[in-house]
This record gives sequence, structure tokens and C-alpha cells, in this order.
Amino acid sequence: MHMADALLSPPVAATMAAASAVTAGYCVNTVRKENTAEKIPVMAVSAALVFAGQMINYTIPGTGSSGHICGGMLLSALLGPQAGFLSMITVLTIQCLFFADGGLMALGANIWNMAFYGCFVGYYFFWRPIVRGKIFGSLSVPLRITLAAVLGSVISLQLGALSVVLETTLSGITELPFGAFAGLMLPIHLAIGLVEGLVTAAILVFVYHARPELLMDVQDAGKGGAFSLKQTIAILAAVTVLIGGGLSLYASSNPDGLEWALFGNAEEGYAENMGLNEDNYGSTSAVADGAAGIQEATSFLPDYAFKGNDSALGTTVSGIVGSGIVALCAFGIARLVRTKEKEA
Repeated sequence: MHMADALLSPPVAATMAAASAVTAGYCVNTVRKENTAEKIPVMAVSAALVFAGQMINYTIPGTGSSGHICGGMLLSALLGPQAGFLSMITVLTIQCLFFADGGLMALGANIWNMAFYGCFVGYYFFWRPIVRGKIFGSLSVPLRITLAAVLGSVISLQLGALSVVLETTLSGITELPFGAFAGLMLPIHLAIGLVEGLVTAAILVFVYHARPELLMDVQDAGKGGAFSLKQTIAILAAVTVLIGGGLSLYASSNPDGLEWALFGNAEEGYAENMGLNEDNYGSTSAVADGAAGIQEATSFLPDYAFKGNDSALGTTVSGIVGSGIVALCAFGIARLVRTKEKEA
């Protein structure tokens, strides 16, 4: 769901950047008041896991499309919505600057669409009420985790997809009429969200059995876990390396949900959908051109590959290096926030 700059006008992009920045400021202020010491390594490894997970595009059968996890729901269940949102900003910013994944002018919109709904709507409307509430008290904790993860992921992706449609409409992208574009974006992201929900549930159920106290709002978090905290973090780190460095080589080559809606996949015998020209669509602006120049200078592994080289090694290096950078940045942000808390 990473939007390119061509899908936004500068005023809409600036508005979304401001909304994401204000939310980030609120999150920093909130996390600063919390005792985050035990969450620092969890924040680092979970953000890296989301980065690696987003490299795995899974095929949506019968459509010619693919999807990948967003990760907001996963991070908010582990870290809380505020720390989860900051972790998602780390992931999306590194993807944008170093891997040219999503436009730089569109970064604020991508943060809003992919992080805000999963972290805040997913947490406050699904995770906390289902996991902690009495309505589903008759269900086992793993079943409540699964239900919350699936519902939260599905609704979050629907809201994110709808936001993409609204943003292109407000930007005056006339090639993408609201009704037709929404009619493509919402169903395909329903399927993508279902898969994300199941993947998220599997990870969170593992964490529940390994170290239940790492999950937000789990009422029997005092029960013993199968692994120590260090072992659990080591397992998640190993899975991150395996996904980013190995399984990413087997990601689906089909266009993701947004690309599929825009360009279709007619060459593989599927629908043309909106039928836009991949080399000439949407809007242009001096701001977008400037952002593209910055992004070209900073992206040392564009499209998760070596420049001018389609070697599989580029994908492996991208997965491992990208996950490492995300982990270090997330760790640094968590340390910085905690340092300010201690100084206060």
C-alpha cells in the first residue's frame, strides 16, 4: 500500500505529513512517561521483524495480485499503540529513504495509511476490548488473540485502502474516480488483511506461550513462559533474518494490492483494472520532483536490489541490512525516549 508521489498533490501530501507528525509528537510524549526499559529490545526486534515481513508478498489466488503485512496491529499488541506507531514510522522511513519503497513526498500519507489505523484503531477497538474485555471471556486467550488480530488487521487495512482512495480523490487524480477505485481497493485489501491477521495471530500466540508478559493487556501474563526473555528475542531475531535474508527470495512477483488496482496484471492473463500507464500517471509537481531527487540520492538498494543488478543476492542483502538498520534505529529511538524520561 506504499503510495508513490504521483498519487498525491503537494497540499494533500503536506496535510497528511502534518497529521502523522502531530500523532508522532503525541506518541513521543506518551511513551516518555512510561517505563520503557524492558520494551527497548522488544521494540528493536519487532520493528525489524515487520520490515522483513513486508518483504514477503503473498499471492492472492485468482486475482493476479499479492499483498504483504503492514504490521501496525502486531506492533501495537507488543508495544502499545504509541510505541508501535513510532516503530512503524521507523520502518516506513527507512524503506522510503534507503530502498525507494513509497514516495518521499507521500511518506506522511503512507505513515497514516499503514501505521495509524493498525496501531490505534486496531488496538483500541479490537485488541484491548477483545483480549481484556469480559464479552469474550469464555474463549481461551489464544483464541481471543487470534480474533483480535484478524478483525483488527482486516478493518485497519480497509481503512488504509479507503484513505488511499480519498487522498487521490482530494489530489484531483481524475484517472482514479472514487467509486471505481474504491471498488478495486477495498475487496483486494480485504483478502490481504485476512492473511495478515492470521500471520499476526500466529506470531502473537507464539509470544503468548513464550513470554506472555510481552503482550499488552493479557490478563494472565503472570503465568510462566516457555522461554526466557533473551531466548524469545533471539528466536524473533532469527526469524527476522530467515525471512529477510532467505524467504524474501520466494516472494510473489505479482503486483501488490495498490499496484494491481492501478495497473492490473493483464500480461499474466488477469484484469487490466484502472489500466494506468506505469510510466505516466497521476500528477507531477516541483515538490515531487525534488523529493524524487533526494530519494534517488539516498536509496542505496532501490527496490531491494543492487543498482543495475537483479541478482538474488541483492534481495538477501536488502533484507538483512534493512532489518539491521531498522532494529538499530528503533533501539536508538527507544533509548532516547527513555533517557529523556530519566532526565526529567
